[in-house]
Amino acid sequence: MNLVFAGSSDFAVQSLDALLAAEHTVLTVLTQPDRPAGRKRRLTPTPVKEYALARSVPVMDPASLREEEVLAHLRQLAPEIMVVVDYGLIIPPDVLRVPRKGCINGHASLLPRWRGAAPIERAVLAGDRETGITVMQMDEGLDTGPVLLTRKTPIGEGESAGELRMRLAGICARALVDALDGLARGSVSPEPQPEAGACYAAKLDTEEARIDWGRSAGEIARQVRAFNPRPGAFTTLAGDRLKILEATALSGGEPEVHGQVVLAGPEGIDVTTGEGVLRILALQPPGGRSMSCSAFLNGHRILGQRLGDDKP
Repeated sequence: MNLVFAGSSDFAVQSLDALLAAEHTVLTVLTQPDRPAGRKRRLTPTPVKEYALARSVPVMDPASLREEEVLAHLRQLAPEIMVVVDYGLIIPPDVLRVPRKGCINGHASLLPRWRGAAPIERAVLAGDRETGITVMQMDEGLDTGPVLLTRKTPIGEGESAGELRMRLAGICARALVDALDGLARGSVSPEPQPEAGACYAAKLDTEEARIDWGRSAGEIARQVRAFNPRPGAFTTLAGDRLKILEATALSGGEPEVHGQVVLAGPEGIDVTTGEGVLRILALQPPGGRSMSCSAFLNGHRILGQRLGDDKP
């Protein structure tokens, strides 16, 4: 098909690559504008823009799709369909109506569960055992359009949101190619989403990543996985922020003091919680690099200290 692709992140790159490999004609790529990044705050293109330009695919990076010249150019291109993956900007109704066969979206959840901005992280945080990709036809609602196909996958017991995201990117790429093939052959048809089970995956807030040691070890372990790699679950040690990158929940009693380090050795750092013990396996001190607990303990004595106490 002749199509327009809208995407921005590294997650979307795999889908664009798969569409090109399947010999669809990408008339243009829509992506977010270059933004400052890194310590020097240099203007940096999105991963999708870098990928597209390297393959001589035309790119448009408007700040908004409501600009009249953008709409006029898309109408001039006259695409059969638009494919949207992790684009990050609102697609207004006028743009949705441009492609003859409408717009389809690869969304990283099993809709209607986890509509919205952060479906992968929310699924991990909630302890979901299964997730997947939904390819849907877009309408004016927030991830409410009819479903063309779904691809399911289990969530690994210790799988972080970052690891799951990498797997889902590949599943999404294959699902989109299958959906376009199905549309061309007439073998897939849209089915309305049920409202039962619908929930919203709100955008991540950094304060959500702060660890409350009064919660159970299982909940905190999911929090660590859900916020890895971004923004990173964190606590404080002697007033300094400490990111927890990897942890596992252990059984245990209900101690009077939560957040206390009761073991610090080669196995990890064990911390009391509201229910059970959290064993920290990898962390990142302020201004430092990620490291194992063994490496951290070479320069820090923390046995008996209490995490989450902001007093230096």
